[in-house]
Amino acid sequence: MSAAPAIPVDQLRLSVAPMMDWTDTHCRAFHRVLAPHARLYTEMVHANAVIHGDRARLLAMDASEHPVALQLGGSEPELLAQAARIAAEAGFDEINLNCGCPSDRVQAGRFGACLMREPALVAESVAAMIAAVPGVPVTVKCRLGVDDDHEWERFLGFIDTVAAAGCQTFIVHARNAWLQGLSPKENREVPPLRYDWAYRLKRERPALQVVVNGGIADAAEATAHLAHVDGAMLGRAAYHTPYLLHELDAQWFGGLRRTRAELLRAYRPYVEAQLAQGVFLKHIVRHVLGLFAGQPGGRAFRQVLSEGAHKPGAGWALVEQALALTGRGAQAA
Repeated sequence: MSAAPAIPVDQLRLSVAPMMDWTDTHCRAFHRVLAPHARLYTEMVHANAVIHGDRARLLAMDASEHPVALQLGGSEPELLAQAARIAAEAGFDEINLNCGCPSDRVQAGRFGACLMREPALVAESVAAMIAAVPGVPVTVKCRLGVDDDHEWERFLGFIDTVAAAGCQTFIVHARNAWLQGLSPKENREVPPLRYDWAYRLKRERPALQVVVNGGIADAAEATAHLAHVDGAMLGRAAYHTPYLLHELDAQWFGGLRRTRAELLRAYRPYVEAQLAQGVFLKHIVRHVLGLFAGQPGGRAFRQVLSEGAHKPGAGWALVEQALALTGRGAQAA
């Protein structure tokens, strides 16, 4: 594994990306057990949904999750400011504006990645949110550009315009978004990665906090980025192989590495509290299925939980049953 980063610990940012249908409150509570110092993000929620929708569900958050950011979608400054105020009152530690999602639904609503071509509107939105939530950081997650935008000056102009409105942290998914012809999944894989643009941004605008995102698959790669930027945001790698989060947190912030079995059992109080409130086990443990990926008994662990968690009365005993099929879990038992 790469050497520990040289960036001061209080300036490091290890983040878990917002992922639709994945990073719900149960997922974030699990990731917090794995990575005490990581910044966690909600799924993207449109400002209108925050204002008019089911806030108890959309803004669900356990006290253990902090620090946690709410990612907002939208393009109307007044509505974004109102949604940001609601989020701050709900206890979120950061408001993040999505300027990177390329889905058709997002484009139709004039938000997400298409906002890369409207820097003045993004700046106005950021300024409105900052005014609405003094003391709560407002950040932006963006792409390098959309479609055939390959001019460095256009990207830098977007950053400078938004930074002038008060945004100091940019999470850069280091590839373009193609608004036509690619699915959201293909948009995470097909446009080429250009980490050098994120690195150059940090060199030319050192006062900004720059976090790189996109295609980061392992701990060594995530750590290597710290020679150039202030942090890394992990997405699907963190979800499908969640022990990676724990490895990075321990390496970057100096904590003790714990076994997978120890971490899973540390999640037990949360799981049992949720079960006591009537939450079904299947909604909670779907997020832990990758904990033993590539480990002895990992497939059996996943199978037991996948097949049993939906059954009436399923509880922690099923988790222990699955854990007993892993090498280290069996030894610990």
